[in-house]
Amino acid sequence: MGSLLSACRINVEKKKVEEERHLRANDREYNLSFMYANNAIKTSKYNVFTFLPLNLFEQFQRLANAYFVFLLILQLIPQISSLSWFTTVVPLLLVLSITLAKDLSDDITRHKNDKHVNNRKVEVLINGELKSEKWMNVQVGDIVKLENNEFVTADLLLLSSSEPLNLIYIETAELDGTLIKYTISILYISGEVRCEPPNNRLDKFTGTLTVRGETFALDNERILLRGCTLRNTEWCFGLVVFGGPDTKLMQNSGKSIFKRTSIDHLMNFLVMFIFGFLAFLCAILSIGNGIWEYQEGNSFITFLPRADGANASLSAFLTFWSYVIILNTVVPISLYVSVEILRLGNSYFIDWDCKMYHVKSNTPAQARTTTLNEELGQIKYIFSDKTGTLTQNIMTFNRCSINGKSYGEVVDFAGQRVEVTEKTEKIDFSWNSLADSKFCFHDHKLVEAVKSGSPEVRAFFRLLALCHTVMAEEKTEGELFYQAQSPDEGALVTAARNFGFVFRSRTPETISLVEMGVPTTYELLAVLDFNNVRKRMSVIGCIRCPLNSWRSPQNTLIVRVTHGLRTLALAYKDLDEDKFEEWKERHHEASTSLEDREAKLDAIYEEIEKDLLLLGASAVEDKLQDGVPQTIEQLAKADIKIWVLTGDKQETAENIGYSCNMLREEMKEIFIVASNTAEEVREELVNARKKMSPESGDEPPIEKSRFLGKKSQVVEDEKVNGEYGLVINGHSLAFALQKDMQLELLRTACMCQAVICCRVTPLQKAQVVELVKKHKKAVTLAIGDGANDVSMIKTAHIGVGISGQEGMQAVLSSDFSFAQFRYLQRLLLVHGRWSYLRMCKFLRYFFYKNFTFTFVHFWYAFFCGFSAQTVYDEWFITLYNLIYAALPVIGLSLFDQDVNDRWSFQYPQLYAPGQLNQYFSKMAFARILLHSCYSSLILFFVPWAAMCDTVRDDGKDIADYQSFALLAQTCLLIVVSVQLGLDTYYWTAVSQFFLWGSLSVYFAVTFTMYSNGMYLIFTSSFPFIGTARNSLNQPNIWLTIFLTTILCILPVVAKRFLFIQLKPTINDKVGSSFVRHKARQAKAVPPPAPRKVPRRRISTRRSGYAFSHARGYGDLVTSGRFLRIPVKTRSALFPHTDTPVADSTPQTYRTIYEGAQSP
Repeated sequence: MGSLLSACRINVEKKKVEEERHLRANDREYNLSFMYANNAIKTSKYNVFTFLPLNLFEQFQRLANAYFVFLLILQLIPQISSLSWFTTVVPLLLVLSITLAKDLSDDITRHKNDKHVNNRKVEVLINGELKSEKWMNVQVGDIVKLENNEFVTADLLLLSSSEPLNLIYIETAELDGTLIKYTISILYISGEVRCEPPNNRLDKFTGTLTVRGETFALDNERILLRGCTLRNTEWCFGLVVFGGPDTKLMQNSGKSIFKRTSIDHLMNFLVMFIFGFLAFLCAILSIGNGIWEYQEGNSFITFLPRADGANASLSAFLTFWSYVIILNTVVPISLYVSVEILRLGNSYFIDWDCKMYHVKSNTPAQARTTTLNEELGQIKYIFSDKTGTLTQNIMTFNRCSINGKSYGEVVDFAGQRVEVTEKTEKIDFSWNSLADSKFCFHDHKLVEAVKSGSPEVRAFFRLLALCHTVMAEEKTEGELFYQAQSPDEGALVTAARNFGFVFRSRTPETISLVEMGVPTTYELLAVLDFNNVRKRMSVIGCIRCPLNSWRSPQNTLIVRVTHGLRTLALAYKDLDEDKFEEWKERHHEASTSLEDREAKLDAIYEEIEKDLLLLGASAVEDKLQDGVPQTIEQLAKADIKIWVLTGDKQETAENIGYSCNMLREEMKEIFIVASNTAEEVREELVNARKKMSPESGDEPPIEKSRFLGKKSQVVEDEKVNGEYGLVINGHSLAFALQKDMQLELLRTACMCQAVICCRVTPLQKAQVVELVKKHKKAVTLAIGDGANDVSMIKTAHIGVGISGQEGMQAVLSSDFSFAQFRYLQRLLLVHGRWSYLRMCKFLRYFFYKNFTFTFVHFWYAFFCGFSAQTVYDEWFITLYNLIYAALPVIGLSLFDQDVNDRWSFQYPQLYAPGQLNQYFSKMAFARILLHSCYSSLILFFVPWAAMCDTVRDDGKDIADYQSFALLAQTCLLIVVSVQLGLDTYYWTAVSQFFLWGSLSVYFAVTFTMYSNGMYLIFTSSFPFIGTARNSLNQPNIWLTIFLTTILCILPVVAKRFLFIQLKPTINDKVGSSFVRHKARQAKAVPPPAPRKVPRRRISTRRSGYAFSHARGYGDLVTSGRFLRIPVKTRSALFPHTDTPVADSTPQTYRTIYEGAQSP
């Protein structure tokens, strides 16, 4: 019984929560007593016995599928059913089979992958000998040997390797996308390990190793995670700490947040409404049946005798369920399957878009989820990171301030500052044989100061060469390659190298420099590593005297570095040797603590990082990506509000805001919120709001709603005259996000066209996104490139990751990804808008054709004594949604576009209807219902009137039920096909084929099924013998079809004509211009040149500091491991000369004007 429950994935006993892991190296008997998970993994969902029941159970959790099973049961009751069983079984089986096949294929792939991984071989140390074992048999505490290019078996504590100083090289692409990382190992093969329990944090590990009574600290730098690959290392040994499902890779492969679009929520509501509406229709018809049976039923007892005990009430009850079967087409069983097909197709269009392919990095755009495409056409708020998202995250040393003197500005003979361009004379570093030839600097005064022996300048560059965690590699004499944890570090060390202080190599205890041509070695005593809380880094070393170097974000010390650059302060002090030894002991105690290790280390670091002597400040530049200002301008024209959430200093963020056109001089005012108390923050927010909207009240305009038991408070938009901007720092934001003030922040920020939040933490980013998502009736998008952006990417409705310089963490957590921020405008204004337009057209047409089909049954009930007789042939009922009306709407929903991509950029205002839900809403659904009701009236009563008392050309009567059914269904199919043609803006060969092919298939199937041969073979299933050839050869039948079609389509055409003439929308205006433009394309006047973004004036007021969000490599440096192998890049997917987008230039779009007029 237990195995059966286990097979069905039902947990019989709740697993005890593990609080701490305790294991012994190479002691299986001891480790097995803790019952830790082995190394086998299982990602598959089903097995041979559970696949069918579990998959069907999951599918029948969908209300529509369960409903059709209920209908099938009703059809098996003879007293109720008036339809054959296959009318329900065939569509249901098709929908279930498609989903079954998809899920089966996916699970078979997972089974193959599991089997392949679990059966990999690895060498395990057992009883003093290395034996080959399958991965699934590896246990916690085993010591395994890995060889070059092998996958890492489990989460391992590294023990030793073949490399000098036991350094190893690993590829972590499966974890975070980084190509090459390096980590360190320890030299013990015995001992006890105590560490944290299994968790999903890839960047953190806390534990201790006890060997012969001595305890050593273990952290993330000593752990090799499953999912990595050993590179450029002959062999290494590791101790298994976590195995199988407990590894950090598997802990991170759990269920992610399931995002659903607003259309999904609306569809669920509409399906519930349709069920209620169906019950209402059936109730009306059952009451009609009861009245008819009571008044007229006795007249038919002679030839339609009633069963014993039957009466009008029982007949009405049975009729209710009969009409539930007949009117079942009003419930869209194929809706969800069709929607998934459309989303999948539109996702492929994003993947295949060459205009979103970045040649330089060989990175195409990727739709990582297929369920959110149409939501891209409804974005109202964009939350963006700055570094690496708006900027390139490629740093260059730009200027510095040393001993109060600024370097880096270029002046002419008159002393006036000159703007640096590509033609500006560069410094010749040929005097330095170890200089980097790619490094550029223009201020000759700095070189002169170095050469003249200025002690402050030399001390400045000496600190830059010492205080870092960069790893140096020297393949040949004089050719140095630096591997830096952050681009900032690489830029600073390269600058020191070119100015004569060359970082050459390092060991665990020393750093070797070449100072102005003289080799010098410093003893490295400690590295106080960088983290996101301290925002600083220090090294302690000595050569003649102890030296401490510190890089600090204290902006009050930076007075001469300008232009919004990323700045770092440098300081030092001398240390007393006795005090250092005492501090070192307390540092060891903190580093080996299992509880609050990071907080204790921060406190220890704080003790020594005091009373420093400021030496100077450095400044590096992070340039904007190509096309960022144009993209932001386009998105602003589409009424999309952009908020930048960055960890940079206020001045840096503000200056970038101006550079990328978020903040503009023509804005009425830009509010700065930088207070230090909650009361002051509230006062500044209120004052800003009052300036923007003096009539706004103290209480926010809140719209309260309740749906399906869920309460929501939506803050409505308030009117603002003019454009405003808001800049708020992280300290003030912390107060503003408090529960009693967050609505005030939301009101003020949403009134502004641009918002910049600076000095924010990753948690605050997610809180800001959640605030807007919760209290605004709007769709949000978050875009970033680093691990610090993952929280907001997951929180927003849509998450976009940029594959940049900070690894792939953001991409792996995103819904869509690409290489450059400028591609965002194409993703939203083209693919997003098209996807939303196509989905809304599909839903409108889908509901229209189904309601029209069903309402004809409703009107027919009044003419057949409410007897639950169907209007159409049973085979037409079966094939209507499967074949006849399925492919044309698929073609419409995959390929239709109102204007091309160029005009989508030319008129970004076309994006606004999606933000307002104008294409599909509850009101639009109500209009569809009325339109279907009108069409069904025409489709029933016009054929009925035309067939009544009608004879053939030869005088024979054709007013029989079968001929009427054929005429009604033919009129229906032609009307819905014409309606689809009217809704199609963009005709393709596929659309034409689907539309005309479906009509051809209908007539071919009809003549086949109504033939003598089918009747003779299946007499009971095909009773409409000869009806098609006897009816469709009559002119009056075709005249009736034509008249019915005209009457159904005429109101639609008239309404559209009147609205275009009297109340045209932006789509109507652009569509008309688009048609006229295509007609006059040969005579069109050449368009004017695109408007250039005005160059920002040179400012000396804005400066800024920005820091990396990742922990540094301090522990790695002190361990004595150095990097030797360069990062290998992938070959380009396409040669640069063979692709039409090889230039990868920013996308700019010209304004097109009608006729010869110019603006």
